[in-house]
Amino acid sequence: METQQQKNNDLAKVKELVEDIRIAMMTTVDESDHLVSRPMAVMQMDSDGTLWFFTKKSSPKVDQIEHNEQRINVSFADADDASYVSISGTAEELYDRAKIDELWSAAAKPWFPEGKDDPELTLLKVHTEMAEYWDSTSSRMIRFFEMARAAITDDTYKEGENRKVYN
Repeated sequence: METQQQKNNDLAKVKELVEDIRIAMMTTVDESDHLVSRPMAVMQMDSDGTLWFFTKKSSPKVDQIEHNEQRINVSFADADDASYVSISGTAEELYDRAKIDELWSAAAKPWFPEGKDDPELTLLKVHTEMAEYWDSTSSRMIRFFEMARAAITDDTYKEGENRKVYN
């Protein structure tokens, strides 16, 4: 995944976490108003916080985005490092050959056997409106001891950073 220098300094931490995690769960709303999530690999987070994904034109998420006011959530989780990100915003499907050329890598080929010329290949562009992240600054052992301390003392677990970022 490629990331670019952030114009909004508040998004720098979000970018850092997204870059480290890379695989997201993208949530849309289906035709029956059910929330539907699926794993997606982020191809890029650009300088204004926009996320780019490859997808198939015929995938249900493309129709769901077009028919449900384009509202979307993209969430990332790294349980080992206790780092989590939730990004909400709007998404659009678009075909941009120059952007496909820029983002293409061999890792996408299993999903698009004809490569960059696969007729099913298109882009999802997610505009970040708000991101929230939780990030631990401690090792797993320190987090474990802090949780144990909180449980034994009937106190609240106090570790890590939680912040909302508006774009």
